[in-house]
Amino acid sequence: MTALALTVSELTSRIKTLLEEKFFFFWVEGEVSNLTLHSTGHYFFTLKDEKAQIKAVMFRYQAQSLPFNPENGIKVVVRGRIGVYEPRGEYQILADFMEPKGKGGLQLAFEQTKRKLEEEGIFDPSRKKPLPFLAQKIAIITSPTGAAVRDILRLIEQRFANIEIMILPVRVQGPDAPGEIIAAFELVNSIPGIDVVILGRGGGSMEDLWAFNDEGVARAIANCQAPVVSAVGHEIDFTISDFVADARAPTPSAAAEMVVGKKESLLVFLEDMNSRLTQGLRHLLGAWRNKLEITQRGLRDPRKKIADLNLRSDDLSQRLKSLCSQNLQKARERCHHQNKMLLFLSPVEKVKRGRDEVNRKTENLKTRTRWKMDRLLNVLEKSIAQLDAASPLNILKRGYSIARTWPDNKVVRDASTLVPQQELEVKFYKGEVFCRVKRIKES
Repeated sequence: MTALALTVSELTSRIKTLLEEKFFFFWVEGEVSNLTLHSTGHYFFTLKDEKAQIKAVMFRYQAQSLPFNPENGIKVVVRGRIGVYEPRGEYQILADFMEPKGKGGLQLAFEQTKRKLEEEGIFDPSRKKPLPFLAQKIAIITSPTGAAVRDILRLIEQRFANIEIMILPVRVQGPDAPGEIIAAFELVNSIPGIDVVILGRGGGSMEDLWAFNDEGVARAIANCQAPVVSAVGHEIDFTISDFVADARAPTPSAAAEMVVGKKESLLVFLEDMNSRLTQGLRHLLGAWRNKLEITQRGLRDPRKKIADLNLRSDDLSQRLKSLCSQNLQKARERCHHQNKMLLFLSPVEKVKRGRDEVNRKTENLKTRTRWKMDRLLNVLEKSIAQLDAASPLNILKRGYSIARTWPDNKVVRDASTLVPQQELEVKFYKGEVFCRVKRIKES
């Protein structure tokens, strides 16, 4: 008898019950891949190692509490349980906690935020504002009950008691702290006359100082109209606000020293400046007094001054006459030169020079033509003599003759080419004869 078969739904339901009861809570580590942030805020990803992989999901509620942003390629430790999605018969990890393996989530989030803001140029030194020399109105953003505000107030009271101070109370740790700090900076931008802002709190763990690593707080510091001094934690503590602020102080007390000079030091500085100003005025008055005495000595005998001026006037007049004479002579020379140039450029002179040039070139042409003709006649006579020496008529004149066949007029050079009774034409120096071959004698 065939055993009772299970439906697919029944089998999947049993597998779901078995897996979810067996793996209700566990920790697993692996590398994140195929990470997707859904529009609903859920994270879908795959955990893998060298030999296997498994799908995982972290829903929005758990993802919102993550102190860092998951990335592909990082190794993490995940806490969760197994869940089976029955419509597709798939199982996956339902993660409720995640942290980087070997590095805390807060540290990774710190590095991610720092890298993002640094790439945007918010840490660029060129955008940082200088601190005022003597602040008249200081805004302090901190907890009103912490030790930081007491240290800042005590030190300012010691250094310069009559400076106006505005305290903007905020939470400096916890989930509500970033929003209150951002609101405090918005309030600072709406209040006129604030010279500098101190953002501070005492020391603590990285979790305690986390509000000062918030991206929104960093942007609020960057957008603050007044210079901002970050004084968060102790000297060894560094937060994002330290990098984006216009200046960093290792402690809140050091921040107060940076923005408020000692009244005694300022008084000494003012006394020094007053002394230097007095000495400068005395030196200037002495210089003017010496100049006045020199001027007075020059005005004791006005007639000597007038005589000096007369001599200078005579000298200048003589120099003026000399210069006028020199300029006139130069003008005459230029005029004479220009007349020569005009005469040289005159059309009549140009025609005359052209006619002389034509006559000269004509004579030259005649001479060269006669020379060329004589040379050609000599060459012609030599050629005639050579032709005459090589002329067949001269050869015939010496008693030779030319025999040719008749009527085709072929020159006979060999007797063996003839036949008896063949008609020949014999050319002499004077006249020709026609004859017929009777006998042929070969040599």
